[in-house]
Amino acid sequence: MDKGNNGMNVPPLGLYIHLPWCVRKCPYCDFNSHKAEGSFDEEAYVKALFFDLDQELTGVEGRAIETVFFGGGTPSLFSGKAIDAILSGVRSRLNLLKEAEITLEANPGTFEQEKFEAFRSAGVNRLSIGVQSFQPEQLKRLGRIHGQSEALEAFRVARSIGFESINLDLMFGLPEQTLEEALMDVQTALRLLPSHISYYQLTLEPNTLFHKYPPRLPGDEKTWMIQEAAQDLLGEAGYSQYEVSAYARPLKKCRHNQSIWEFGDYLGIGAGAHGKISQPQEAIFTRTAKIKHPQHYIKAAEERKSLGSRVKIDPKDLPFEFLMNALRLRSGFQESLFEQRTGLSINMLEPLLSQSIEEGLMIRDQGRIHCSKTGFHFLDTILQRFLP
Repeated sequence: MDKGNNGMNVPPLGLYIHLPWCVRKCPYCDFNSHKAEGSFDEEAYVKALFFDLDQELTGVEGRAIETVFFGGGTPSLFSGKAIDAILSGVRSRLNLLKEAEITLEANPGTFEQEKFEAFRSAGVNRLSIGVQSFQPEQLKRLGRIHGQSEALEAFRVARSIGFESINLDLMFGLPEQTLEEALMDVQTALRLLPSHISYYQLTLEPNTLFHKYPPRLPGDEKTWMIQEAAQDLLGEAGYSQYEVSAYARPLKKCRHNQSIWEFGDYLGIGAGAHGKISQPQEAIFTRTAKIKHPQHYIKAAEERKSLGSRVKIDPKDLPFEFLMNALRLRSGFQESLFEQRTGLSINMLEPLLSQSIEEGLMIRDQGRIHCSKTGFHFLDTILQRFLP
């Protein structure tokens, strides 16, 4: 691996592709997603993606793409032909490794066997299926377009096609959810034997329907009980929690997200996509953000205009930027990784690091730094200390 003059390593490089349309907007969703009705132009959007990618090539010459992640929105709304065209365009412009992890997010309500066979043929080798719950009443409350039977069938079809790596998204702390309902969701998921489970708490985010009209959510104590009991179930079934909301069977972690949490690089293309690129020789870090609305994004691409912003990370913000990602991992990070990815000395974290260790919130052991079990539950509090 190449090193800059400051000892920094060139980190792994991923590619995030945002496909922003959904059949309808869920009331809890604060992602950049838009109802497909009347605005969904697959062909124009794919052309815009290629213009976007071409603008991102400067600065990553000679670097290989190790992971690709199609996020949304609902990427599975796109045709197999479109996904194949996008990946072919990526391969013609960049060195997409043969063993690259290529993930596509999918909604059980958009599952069609022929389409997903086409995704597989195009090179997608990992699916992330947004189940959220297996309870019919909860699915209605969440505004999902699928029911329990569609979720189970989607998983069955994915397995039959040959997808070995499948993530299931599940939520807890749902409106009026009981402990029994929450554990039933986890048990149903475990019976399917997915390779990975993302298990995260429903929160009321600004600019969502749920924020404007809040549903009755379980109190903090009940939500805590649900989380603790579910984590026990997942652990007993062989799913290791390696990140705040991520649980994986052995060797089945999401490589794309793992790299980002370790302060790796990623190109971000598509409406509202974000990216982060390092230039180790100059110790420069750049964050990119693209135009959010898909119609405005497409129009800018057609007119060959700028698709977004590029902002250099201030060196004084680097420690916080690194920790904000790396401390989400159960195992934390090696001190050497901090220095390799930021070009800074680990001593930059003092005296706040020592203070957090003395308080039992963080642990430093043989060159590795991570949150304690208590600290992991108070991650926001720890991170606020390191704000510049």
